[in-house]
Amino acid sequence: IYQQLIDWKLVSNGKSALLIEGARRIGKSTIAEEFAKNEYKSYILIDFNRAEDEVKDLFLHYLNDLDSLFMYLSGFYNVKLYEHESLIIFDEVQMFPRARAAIKYLVADGRFEYLETGSLMSIKKNVKDIVIPSEERHIQMFPLDFEEFLLNSEKKQLIDFIYDSYQTLKPMPFHQMALDLYNDYLITGGMPEPIRLWTEFRDVGAVQESLLGITYAYERDFAKHPDVKEYPKISMIWRSIPS
Repeated sequence: IYQQLIDWKLVSNGKSALLIEGARRIGKSTIAEEFAKNEYKSYILIDFNRAEDEVKDLFLHYLNDLDSLFMYLSGFYNVKLYEHESLIIFDEVQMFPRARAAIKYLVADGRFEYLETGSLMSIKKNVKDIVIPSEERHIQMFPLDFEEFLLNSEKKQLIDFIYDSYQTLKPMPFHQMALDLYNDYLITGGMPEPIRLWTEFRDVGAVQESLLGITYAYERDFAKHPDVKEYPKISMIWRSIPS
């Protein structure tokens, strides 16, 4: 994902915004902020899950006066913005669709670059009363795969053995070690926070608690289905999936 962000920055050159779309708790906000810290002179992260009304009001009242919009954002977040060298992140943008619609005008202005993160982007209420900006590009983010899991472990050299064995169709050395690590990977579900807990503490209970929190968050999202009467049915299907 980080490499895709780099590619977008080079190719877009400020002519489009980028939306990182994916499920909850897979690290979208973390990767967006890491990218901003490393690749820009300054950045502002607006978390619309927690943003105050006065911040949201800026996007309702100042799109025709972008000088004031940027001045107020800079003052509110105490961050100096530099033309063509600063990134503004709209985190959890599905919580405030009007900000997503504003991308059209912000990109046209050309002073800064824009990165969005969001989940449930196709839910009806998350696009209600807005025109999806044509200046918005999308990439899909997923939980970590087994290779990425190994990259976070002390056994990352196994990646080369697995690739070589696959290419040559020869038995792989340290096969049992790789199987044990794969079982560890399955325990974490490929989710960043459970992987961190498992890597640092090897605590199955902590991992399970973290995963339960994630699955409960997913189930709460079912209530946002456009037809709320479907919520019990969707929850029943969800709970019937083997753990």
